[in-house]
Amino acid sequence: MTEETRSAGEIVNASPVRGWRAAFPPAQWLAVYRPQWLAHDAIAGVTLAAYGIPVSLAYASLAGLPPQYGIYCYLVGGLLYALFGSSRQLAIGPTSAISMLVGVTIAGMAEGDPARWADIAALTALLMGGMCVLAWLLRLSSLVNFISETILLGFKAGAALTIAMTQLPKLFGVKGGGDGFFERIVILWGQLPDTNPAVLTFGLVALAVLLLGEKLLPGRPLALFVVVASIVALSVTPLADRGFSIVGALPQGLPDFRLPELRARDVDGVIPLAFACLLLAYVESVSAARALAQAHGYEIDARQELLGLGAANLAAAAFQAYPVAGGLSQSSVNDKAGAKTPLALVVASATIGVCLLYLTGLLSNLPNVVLATIVLVAVKGLIKIGELRHVWQVSRFEFSVSMVAFAGVLFLGILKGVMLAVVVSMLLLIRRAARPHVALLGRIPGTRNYSDIERNPDNEAVAGVLVFRVEASLLYFNVEHVRDAVREAIRSAAVPPGLVVCDLSTSPHVDLAGTRMLAALHAQLQAGGIRLRLVDARAAVRDILRAEGLEERVGYFGRRISVADAIDEFHGGAGLRAAQTGLIPR
Repeated sequence: MTEETRSAGEIVNASPVRGWRAAFPPAQWLAVYRPQWLAHDAIAGVTLAAYGIPVSLAYASLAGLPPQYGIYCYLVGGLLYALFGSSRQLAIGPTSAISMLVGVTIAGMAEGDPARWADIAALTALLMGGMCVLAWLLRLSSLVNFISETILLGFKAGAALTIAMTQLPKLFGVKGGGDGFFERIVILWGQLPDTNPAVLTFGLVALAVLLLGEKLLPGRPLALFVVVASIVALSVTPLADRGFSIVGALPQGLPDFRLPELRARDVDGVIPLAFACLLLAYVESVSAARALAQAHGYEIDARQELLGLGAANLAAAAFQAYPVAGGLSQSSVNDKAGAKTPLALVVASATIGVCLLYLTGLLSNLPNVVLATIVLVAVKGLIKIGELRHVWQVSRFEFSVSMVAFAGVLFLGILKGVMLAVVVSMLLLIRRAARPHVALLGRIPGTRNYSDIERNPDNEAVAGVLVFRVEASLLYFNVEHVRDAVREAIRSAAVPPGLVVCDLSTSPHVDLAGTRMLAALHAQLQAGGIRLRLVDARAAVRDILRAEGLEERVGYFGRRISVADAIDEFHGGAGLRAAQTGLIPR
């Protein structure tokens, strides 16, 4: 972390920012801007533009749109994010996963009409932007982050393979085709005898240069070098006559301000598409922004990121682009080039604007195979073998969940794969909440403390006493599981207990159903000659238990009673004499 960045981070994080300045981050970072940062931001902006132009051309092909639409994403998306986003290094533009999601989903909506395709893509950005702003207004930043990192890991790996299969035909110089991952494999296999050797050789050389450059010159705009070299090669050599497919002339000038002519009700399925784009964009953007912020010693505002993404996508919709997000690859380029503030994004947008005005003609001889290699190198980073191996070692269950998302993308496609990931995430949350761990406790040798006897076999069981602890809140959807677990523990005890102690120290909340479950458990145990005691309950939990009359039935459970105290009382000790005389405050 540099002294300059640390200083800015300390000032920005010194106290909470409120009012209009909180919703308009430039009012914060401009106040601490240093003149020496301007050169860094300018260089980073030009470098980001050099990286973003070839990448955006490639991603536009994934989205099924003409190449210039990808450039429009970088042009306006980054500019608006600079005004409303909270990260100082995050770069906004098209991403591979969202581009692919947009392309494969709109294919079934556009009915073969290129103009309708572009309108639906812009409409998706408009709806996504509106959803982001609405989520910002309603403070839903935590609610849109339901896709767990484990599921996202599997989803990204599946998306990477799906995207790669759309680009491999271009690498071999064949037509390709098919709707699903496996159908594309079959069709490509059948077309391999028609491979164009010149295209394949050219593509493999470009691929090798990009991969070597990624290792030897990280953070440098190698893609721009490959693009320029390939244009020159096709312009001055006979290669252009060897069956190369090229980008062709791009329209010169800046995009017009034009909102999509379609409405959401005119396109079946566009709302789920926009929601899926929102989930992917938010999770990916916030993850990248947090990583960069941590490296530079400041914090991002997760809620403000919704407004930043919303503004960027509303601008994209108004200028004929499609959904944008913050990606780690382009943000790393921006960061390593020296970006200090979002002013780098403004410089990048200005640079791209100049290119659109004066340099589009230079891209006409750009071969599509080079764009395919750029995409292939970009999506390689989505498959994180090391992280998948780590998940396998830590939790086989989590790995299985990740593989469900992975298989969902390959078999169902990216949009349905996203929806499946959301459903699996929700089911995972429900499963964990509905079946909390009910730990049976034993005394830690030589102490008066108790812990999970299953994890610590040397703990000492107390004769005639069963101590359990629910490691979750006691709520209406998990009380039956807790009750059944306690009953089973009582039935399985070698010696029938005379006392059951419920340790509530790890239950921050208890609702009415949880309270009534404890009351019913007390009645059932009492009928069998077993006493129930409640200990270590938090203040709000004690309040609801007392409101339901539990203290009169099971005995005092104030803040000073512990598991050891309840056991002492049961065994005739003096641990609760003060409580019995009413001297301990409730």
